[in-house]
Amino acid sequence: MTRADRRTPLRDRLGVGALVAILAVVLLTGASIVVSGALGFWPVGVAAPDGVLPTPSSSSTSVPTSTDTPSSTPAATPTPPPAPLSPAAQPCDGETLLSIWAHPDDDIIFGNPTISGAIAAGHCVRTVFLTAGDAGKGIGYTHSRELGILRAYNHMRGVDELWDSTVVTLDSGLRVDRLTPQGDGRISVMFVRLPDGNITGGGFGSTGHTTLSALLDGGIGTLAPIDGGPAVDLGQLSAALSELATALQPSQILTHVPRGSAYAPGDHPDHSAVGALVRDSIGRDATAAPGIRYFIGYPSRDLPQTLDGAVLDAKVETYRIYAQQDEVVRCADRDSCLRTPKFGDWLRRSYPLNEAELRLS
Repeated sequence: MTRADRRTPLRDRLGVGALVAILAVVLLTGASIVVSGALGFWPVGVAAPDGVLPTPSSSSTSVPTSTDTPSSTPAATPTPPPAPLSPAAQPCDGETLLSIWAHPDDDIIFGNPTISGAIAAGHCVRTVFLTAGDAGKGIGYTHSRELGILRAYNHMRGVDELWDSTVVTLDSGLRVDRLTPQGDGRISVMFVRLPDGNITGGGFGSTGHTTLSALLDGGIGTLAPIDGGPAVDLGQLSAALSELATALQPSQILTHVPRGSAYAPGDHPDHSAVGALVRDSIGRDATAAPGIRYFIGYPSRDLPQTLDGAVLDAKVETYRIYAQQDEVVRCADRDSCLRTPKFGDWLRRSYPLNEAELRLS
């Protein structure tokens, strides 16, 4: 190509007809881009061609071209759903004290003044009674003892109010009747109502001589509450105690001295069985175990007196309020309560032990 050729106008070199053809192609291509863009967006105020359904949008008015580079958004890592809370869970703003006992009154006889002190300090207190304490007398006597316990807790917290009752079935399958004073979620008392095992350990004829001790020893496969609740086996009962401790996250756990301790002989068989259950279930948790305190029961009467003065007076008054509902141990005042055989000795004492102090055989 000569210099003259390079200076010749484009219309002269290609001709008018070729220019018209090129222009037509450009116009058709532009129309195609506009129509295809209309399938995803059509600007407001511009009529859409026949057969094209505009989709309103207020976020953009530009039509993407083939040269646009889409932004890359990293895929979000899915968050696993939170584990469901156990039905045993109860919120607490502060420390929680969990106490697990055989009979209604073991807490205020052996576990006080620790329990009353926790209530006075504003801590949450969750108390569980595994047996009905029915003494073979039936559910009516059990309900009397339970009413005495609720009134004793009202006295310890300084408020005389009604309680709300909720039946709760734990994930383990154990059913409990949980009572909470109206307007005070810091306190709750749970009744399981398994049969009383009797001081002999042989149970009562009215409940088929079924006992916690027999369940632990493998003599029976399941144990049913006296209120008609579903029977549970040993695995379920142990799992229920672990579930309670995990759900409530207590800083301290109170219970009875377990089987195998030098302080167990002479105690109520139900006490020893409950202590063993707690130790074998919750006590295996390295986090919870240091906070467990095992209270000496009946044998404490042979040990030195530990309580006196105002602390003893407060403990006896709490017990007296409970005893007004218990036809077996009812006492009219402080002196008569302290004169009650055996009970007066137990009230004057409280012996919590840690694991190292149990003197296990």
